[in-house]
Amino acid sequence: QVQLVESGGGLVQAGGSLRLSCAASGRAFSRYAMAWFRQAPGKEREFVAAISWTGGATDYAHSVKGRFTISRDNAKNTVYLQMNTLKPEDTAVYYCAAVWSLVVVTYTTGYNYWGQGTQVTVSS
Repeated sequence: QVQLVESGGGLVQAGGSLRLSCAASGRAFSRYAMAWFRQAPGKEREFVAAISWTGGATDYAHSVKGRFTISRDNAKNTVYLQMNTLKPEDTAVYYCAAVWSLVVVTYTTGYNYWGQGTQVTVSS
C-alpha cells in the first residue's frame, strides 16, 4: 500500500512558477513509477508528467514540455513537479499517482494509487 499526499498548490499569476510535492508513505517507494495528472472543471483527468522508479526516464505531455520538470528523491519518498511559465490553461487540480512498475507509465488507468489533489490556479 502507498499513500500519497500532495502539497504546494496555490494561486499564481501567468508567467509565474510553483513547485508541487508529493510525499509517499509505504514500503519500497523506489520501486514505484510516479506521475502527475491534472483535471480542470468539466474536463477529463489528463496526463502531465511521469518518471521511472530510478528517475532515469521521464515523459511529458506536449502542452507542458519545456515548462514543467518532474523529479524524485527516493531517500525522501517524494516526487516533485516544478512548473515554470505558468499559463491560465494550467489551472486544474493536480494529482500525484503511483504504480509498481519499472517503466514510465503515461495513462490514467495504469495507476492504482492516487493522492487527494492540490489546486493550482493561474490568473491572467
